[in-house]
Amino acid sequence: MQVVQTIPALRAALAQARAAGRTIGFVPTMGCLHAGHLALLTRARQEATFNVVSIFVNPTQFGPNEDFSRYPRTFEADRTACESAGADLIFAPTPADFYPQGAATWVDVEGLSTGLCGEFRPGHFRGVATVVAMLFNAVQADVAVFGQKDLQQLAVIRRMVRDLHFPVRIIAHETIRESNGVAMSSRNRYLAAEDLQRATAIPAALAEARRLVAAGETEAARIRDAALACLTKEPALRPQYVAVVDQETMAPVTQVTPGRCALAIACHLGNTRLIDNTVL
Repeated sequence: MQVVQTIPALRAALAQARAAGRTIGFVPTMGCLHAGHLALLTRARQEATFNVVSIFVNPTQFGPNEDFSRYPRTFEADRTACESAGADLIFAPTPADFYPQGAATWVDVEGLSTGLCGEFRPGHFRGVATVVAMLFNAVQADVAVFGQKDLQQLAVIRRMVRDLHFPVRIIAHETIRESNGVAMSSRNRYLAAEDLQRATAIPAALAEARRLVAAGETEAARIRDAALACLTKEPALRPQYVAVVDQETMAPVTQVTPGRCALAIACHLGNTRLIDNTVL
């Protein structure tokens, strides 16, 4: 497995792989890898024959009061995990190398970026779309795999790929969960064991929403209220939003179309912000 830090070194390695007839898979990450990330890599290996993992804590998607400085950085453990999982190359640039001095170009996916997390994290999805566009341009992958947990991010990236004609196929992988049902996240390491148990109210709320839809409920407000009631049973959780949305547009809906709509949740638990969702 190779580790490269610069775009010229990355492109040289990828040119060799392509010359050997290999197809390129890509999993972009901010490091602090867990089983969810490795599941994305496993899926990429099913789709392509040379697989790249990027490890880059992107400063432009963090707000001024967010956790950029304390975001977990575990590169040596990440390298070992990637090698064990069969990655062919890690791209790990520094911000100074990756963002040109005086960079002033942004990718802003309007509409999709404004609700849900976008309402509470202004500029976040502009940072996400910009860095992913830069990574796509650098890697020029045939396929890229993203987690379903980041539902709004996935919608933003799919729209960007469509609108800007990136020649990459986007695959969404199901959310990988802890043994207690909580969605895996690099930020889970901020939680004490008792807090991780308190967070089980989130998957319980999602399960209640799925139960209602399976029983024939289509009123989004009733589904949302039932999920919120589950969350409020755990007083340590502070819901930021609970919304029933169209998966493609991220717009709120009043009636659920099964398979097209999702319930999305964001909560604070102490100083940690957790997100999760389920397709209805």
